[in-house]
Amino acid sequence: MQNDAGKLLPEIVRSDETGLLTEWLKLQGASGVSRGTSEEDVREKSRDFLRGFAEAVQHGNLTDIDAPEWESVRQVLTDVSKSGARNGLTPAQTATFVFSLKQPLFTRITSKSNDVETLASELWTVSKLIDQLGLHTTELYQKGREEVINRQQRDILELSTPVVKLWDGIVALPLIGALDSERTQVVMETLLEQIVANGASIAIIDITGVPTVDTLVAQHLLKAVAAARLMGAECIISGVRPQIAQTMVHLGVELHEVLTKATIADAFAVALKRTNRKVVVTDRAAEAQRA
Repeated sequence: MQNDAGKLLPEIVRSDETGLLTEWLKLQGASGVSRGTSEEDVREKSRDFLRGFAEAVQHGNLTDIDAPEWESVRQVLTDVSKSGARNGLTPAQTATFVFSLKQPLFTRITSKSNDVETLASELWTVSKLIDQLGLHTTELYQKGREEVINRQQRDILELSTPVVKLWDGIVALPLIGALDSERTQVVMETLLEQIVANGASIAIIDITGVPTVDTLVAQHLLKAVAAARLMGAECIISGVRPQIAQTMVHLGVELHEVLTKATIADAFAVALKRTNRKVVVTDRAAEAQRA
């Protein structure tokens, strides 16, 4: 049963949907809500919102937007919030999609009521409803923004851990920067995928670009080595600089049976030897070097 407060709202949105939509779209355009989105998409989302809004208020529930009758409205707000997060809108700009509907609604409510008390009650009820929807939009935006940031961070991690094919059966993974648990997971996934893709029997993990190696970093390296071994590939760790070697000795860090080399060139030479290959200098190359 519909409460007395808010009784004008269902009639307004039902009888003047076209006028509401037109005025609302103008306000959205002026506020920059539609930045990065096509005009047709904004119109479609706004039309879907108004239709869902009209259906929901007919039930008389103007206080609980989590109720089933508000499902279609919540879905539109989810789409709008995710779009705003992707297009770089601020939370305020995204929420303005909803808040900008207040003005055309208030104008119509004011024109339909001459009683001050009734008018105040109507405006207050509608204001609280729009505020709820706006705050809900902001919460959805924050979740959408977190998803975008997490995806970007993962993309950056994947870009910062490229696996390079050095030779048939030999791949190298040059690491640059700190090695934490999350990055270790990406490293292992990337390394294992490329071991399978290239049929590699030896993987060189180069830590020249890792600023420091402590007990935790060593554990992460051992995890990557163990995972590679399970896939049938032997690992060689290169880039062990004197200061890193001293730090590891001081901390009592042991890499157990993992072969380590000072440079990736040394590691590559070992990898070639273990795969029964060798690099030879031809006469022409020798002459070029002497020249």
